[in-house]
Amino acid sequence: MKFCRFEPLQRENSSPPQARYGLLAGAEVQEIHGTPWGQWTHGTRSWALNEIRLLAPVEPSKVVCVGRNYAAHIAELGHETPKEPLIFLKPPSAIIGPGEAIVLTRFSKQVEHEGELTVVMGRRCAHIKDEEDVRPYILGYTCLNDVTARDIQKAETLFDRAKGFDTFCPVGPHIETELEPGDVLVETRVNGKVRQSGRTSLMLYPVLYLVRWISRMMTLNPGDIIATGTPAGVGPLTPGDTVEVSVEGIGTLGNPVQAPRE
Repeated sequence: MKFCRFEPLQRENSSPPQARYGLLAGAEVQEIHGTPWGQWTHGTRSWALNEIRLLAPVEPSKVVCVGRNYAAHIAELGHETPKEPLIFLKPPSAIIGPGEAIVLTRFSKQVEHEGELTVVMGRRCAHIKDEEDVRPYILGYTCLNDVTARDIQKAETLFDRAKGFDTFCPVGPHIETELEPGDVLVETRVNGKVRQSGRTSLMLYPVLYLVRWISRMMTLNPGDIIATGTPAGVGPLTPGDTVEVSVEGIGTLGNPVQAPRE
């Protein structure tokens, strides 16, 4: 199944648009009542894709990210290979959806893209004992762009500021529940040109290991997301660019890039 979160473009009864959850089926979205990670039922309404605006498919309590999880990416940045998963958080306030603008910051001269396969949790979990116990807690997978102010990241010990600016966490376009994440292609394009291309089989720490590891540090709630790291090829974003993150078996997350606000 492909769960999405959306707003109809046409207002009803002069009321402001309200976010809804739905199921993508071809060129249509069927409304559901409830949430993808709770009990839900099929609604009676459906919309064509040109009648809605897709939103970020989740509103998580936290965005957990994994750094340095591909050897080639570690090499391109000149870092040491971590002896255990390198974990950090992005603020949920950084999240935007498909088609929304990544707004560069005047505090950085080197903002870069990082396309990633991302886990969406479906059930609350903590202290998962074994990797084989992980799957029932996962709802599905989506795409994420871990936009990063690289010059700030290099200058500071912590990642918070470099990765936490508003709009620096595009997520979408939907949640795919039927993906097998062990060997899928993750690709990032800027203005149609491929910048990043790598398979998840090259991860140092695979998906199920990561979920188990993280659950032993913090409780994961339904709707929380885990970005699993980026392959080699990170590069700059400039005003006027369009950046696309594609994950095989899911789809493509596209966002324009805008100049900093005054």
